[in-house]
Amino acid sequence: MLDDTTIPKLSERDFQKIQHFIYNYCGINLTDSKQSLVASRLYRRVQYYQLSSYGAYFDLATRADNDPELTHFVNALTTNETYFFRENDHFDFLTELLKNNRAKKAWRFWSGASSSGEEIYSLAMVASDILSDQGDWLVHGSDLSTKVIEMARAGHYPLARNEGISLARLKKYCLKGVGPQAGSFIIDPKLRAHTQFSQRNLMQPDPRRAQYDIVFLRNVMIYFNQQSKQQVINNVLQQLKSGGYLFISHTESLMGIQHGLQPIHSSIYRKP
Repeated sequence: MLDDTTIPKLSERDFQKIQHFIYNYCGINLTDSKQSLVASRLYRRVQYYQLSSYGAYFDLATRADNDPELTHFVNALTTNETYFFRENDHFDFLTELLKNNRAKKAWRFWSGASSSGEEIYSLAMVASDILSDQGDWLVHGSDLSTKVIEMARAGHYPLARNEGISLARLKKYCLKGVGPQAGSFIIDPKLRAHTQFSQRNLMQPDPRRAQYDIVFLRNVMIYFNQQSKQQVINNVLQQLKSGGYLFISHTESLMGIQHGLQPIHSSIYRKP
């Protein structure tokens, strides 16, 4: 049986197999510098099965008849870091956009890599501020990791995670936990009623071809090489309505990617 003193070494050969598979599966480019990170993230599953190598775990996880373990494998290798109202100027821009288009009957928003839900509920709070909780609007959140999708769907967070939410919005949209839930808060069900969640691999087209007015695709492309970025953008733009807006992170760029979008503001683009 394995313990913390007998962590198996991730060999170069096994790491390359993992690199190749995860790139083909979802376009994530694991650079050579991530070898130790990959080992630490997969170690629990190696230990769970009492296997002697990462190669043995890789073979187990990627077997054609083992979808549940493949889910664990992908979840472990997917980085999820987010917080409420991250890059707040995007939400300021969105607020003004919604105010200037009050006559529009319905809005559809998409958080393409929604992680544990903070971005989804930030979008929902802005939408509710302007459009009211009775308006015809919906925020769809998707992520490759099923683990964080379930966290997002629950909308339940430690109190320490509320940084970034204004006091007015905390009072309006969040319920403080009591008793066994003390030290946490939950997003109000009225707001959550305007959200939906799904597992999504951005490297694959969405067969539903749902259409959106606003797409947030932030802190996603940093994990892809140029070829994968182009494929992701192609898939995403198929679902962005004409006249709709794409938001990427300030740390990202569409340089070298064919997209046909009009730059509107720093990291904000409009589809003609």
